[in-house]
Amino acid sequence: MSSVAAMVFRGARSLLAPASRATSSLVSARSTKKPAAKPKAKAKPKPKAKSDSPAKKTPRSTGIFKVTPVSPVLAQFLGTGETSRTDAIKGIWTYIKSHDLQNPADKREIFCDETLKLIFEGKDKVGFLEISKLLSPHFVKTA
Repeated sequence: MSSVAAMVFRGARSLLAPASRATSSLVSARSTKKPAAKPKAKAKPKPKAKSDSPAKKTPRSTGIFKVTPVSPVLAQFLGTGETSRTDAIKGIWTYIKSHDLQNPADKREIFCDETLKLIFEGKDKVGFLEISKLLSPHFVKTA
């Protein structure tokens, strides 16, 4: 049997052997022949993406990002007569977190105080997925 075949056979046998025997035979098989040192090539630096693109600088003005007039109740709550849906939801969430209105047992449930009852149709409890649905009537449709 050639020395290469013997090494391969010993390696396969060591893989099938129990762990303590496998490591000792692998070490002895590897120690007989040292691999040649390969010079490491330096990695080329990747070009950076341009951050000056005009699409990223301008805010979006369509869909939920579009600034629209809101109802007087929501305008009084947010402090502005026009806002986007995302900013309205952000404002409501900051109010909820600052006044600790989330149910401690179920964080998805929100207890409404008098201010939120005006916005959320007088409900005592609101699920967090209901917020955007309950805000829809407060956004005035524009043509």
